[in-house]
Amino acid sequence: MNTEVTATVALASELSPDAVDVPAWLEDALLVPREEGWVKSGGCDMHYFRWGNPKNPGLLLIHGFLAHARCFGFIAPFLAQHYHVVAFDLSGMGDSGVREHYSDPVRAAEVEDVARATGLLDHAVKPIVIAHSYGGHVALTAMQEHHALFGGLIICDLMVLRPERLKAYFGSEKPLRSDPSRPNRVYPDYETAKGRFVLSPPQPVNVPSLFDYMAYHSLKQVEGGWTWKFDTGVFQSDFGRQERMFRQGEIIAETPGRKAIVYGQDSLLFDDDSAEYIHECGATDVPIIGIPGARHHLMLDEPIAFVSVLRTILAQWEAQSA
Repeated sequence: MNTEVTATVALASELSPDAVDVPAWLEDALLVPREEGWVKSGGCDMHYFRWGNPKNPGLLLIHGFLAHARCFGFIAPFLAQHYHVVAFDLSGMGDSGVREHYSDPVRAAEVEDVARATGLLDHAVKPIVIAHSYGGHVALTAMQEHHALFGGLIICDLMVLRPERLKAYFGSEKPLRSDPSRPNRVYPDYETAKGRFVLSPPQPVNVPSLFDYMAYHSLKQVEGGWTWKFDTGVFQSDFGRQERMFRQGEIIAETPGRKAIVYGQDSLLFDDDSAEYIHECGATDVPIIGIPGARHHLMLDEPIAFVSVLRTILAQWEAQSA
């Protein structure tokens, strides 16, 4: 059973108190009506947003590591005219519940359970999954296990580098938190907490108010101040297994179902050479589209271009299925 509320979005609750130079298109997008709700997956409360008419074909949007559904909160409204769009928080992140374990099979079950509970699987047209970064890892796992349920997967800037480049990257980057049992720090006020918010990998963004928006919704107020929403237990997920990351190109090629890839051409995790590498791995039928000027967090850099690319892929797939 899912609990749901229909929300007329108030900008004051969506935008951070220190947001400046908010573009008109962003305000308009955030004011598009949506529904907010929670569904169960394996006993865990899964938080989601929904836009558009449920009578339309479905889209399921999955965010990246330590992020939340609102990274698509200003993207989904541009897709909702023709689609029934659902974006959800993976467990242990955003406003979803926490678990003892965050394995790949658990993540795959979350994808199916949210799609089923929100009605995306009830439509005659199978829903398309759009997934960013770690969400692409989750979506690939879900497609391997449940590909018959979905009409395709658009992977957005998932980390894919040739093995020699991946070794160099891991050698130069700090590892993920080594002690998942260490609780998140509580900061005395929002300004201090926000000052510790960084993107991974670090990068500037082309729309600063989107950085403010992501930071604001990555934090929550608790006794004694502000802290991060994510559960530190997520660092024990299967995502950190480097052996899988060294096979990412082959995994994309082997995963059944229709696929496309979108990436930022200035990304540190996926670039033009990554596109060539994936084709060399056997995914020769997968269209790979780079967005000039965008980095890994392409929805923060070139949101309108990102929307335009997604719309184009979806329209082409719809025409091919007609």
